[in-house]
Amino acid sequence: MNYPEQPEIKPKWLVGGRIRRHGIYWLPNAITTASLFAGFYAIVQAMNNRFGLAAIAIFVAMVLDGLDGRVARLTRTQSAFGAEYDSLSDMVSFGAAPGLVIYEWALKGMGKLGWVAAFVYCACAALRLARFNTNLGVVDKRFFQGLPSAGFVWTMQAFDVDPEEVKWGAWALAMFAGLTMVSNVKFYSGKDINLRKSVPFSVIVLMAMGVVALFLVVDNLPELLFTLMVIYAASGYVYWIVTQLQKRKKARAGPPDAPE
Repeated sequence: MNYPEQPEIKPKWLVGGRIRRHGIYWLPNAITTASLFAGFYAIVQAMNNRFGLAAIAIFVAMVLDGLDGRVARLTRTQSAFGAEYDSLSDMVSFGAAPGLVIYEWALKGMGKLGWVAAFVYCACAALRLARFNTNLGVVDKRFFQGLPSAGFVWTMQAFDVDPEEVKWGAWALAMFAGLTMVSNVKFYSGKDINLRKSVPFSVIVLMAMGVVALFLVVDNLPELLFTLMVIYAASGYVYWIVTQLQKRKKARAGPPDAPE
């Protein structure tokens, strides 16, 4: 008996032709490889008790991760391979690497509690990536769901803080960051910024002043980056609270009056 041919079912993130199914492009994937290397380098340095270098490597990976997708979109070299490769790289650089770095730095002496917190962070990073990939055609691209990976080891190293003194803070931070990554709290991703769009001259001047300001505080760079991470982490909850208040206000106001 001849059965009718079944239509091919494509993953949601391949529908619409926005991401090409074939082809491996060297430029965006080279940047992704550099991000992956930075994450691997962070793990190696953490194993050698060089936690400052490990933390710096994670921040470098974060910068490179923000570039590969934008480069692919600007050069029209998006591909299914690149999307999958980027996700696997993110798992190493922002899942395994931060979890292992904070474990080796402060949680190792806590026994089971220590590795449980590190595993929760790592597992939540994997779950976040899986959810993002499966919802690629559904979610609002302007926002991340859940908190992207971040750490504070570099700052503690800059202040010569004894890991034993802040181990419970490190444990709480690992659990908080991990569980927030799988929450429904939204964090602005910046993916809606159009890099091809022209901007006023004043914006370029402000960018130049920002670069100068960065060099002026370069001695306090770890503290600055950690402060920015804390502000970013708080922004998602502030946005969630504002959204909830707006929903309650609309619910109290009731539906709009129908025109006569």
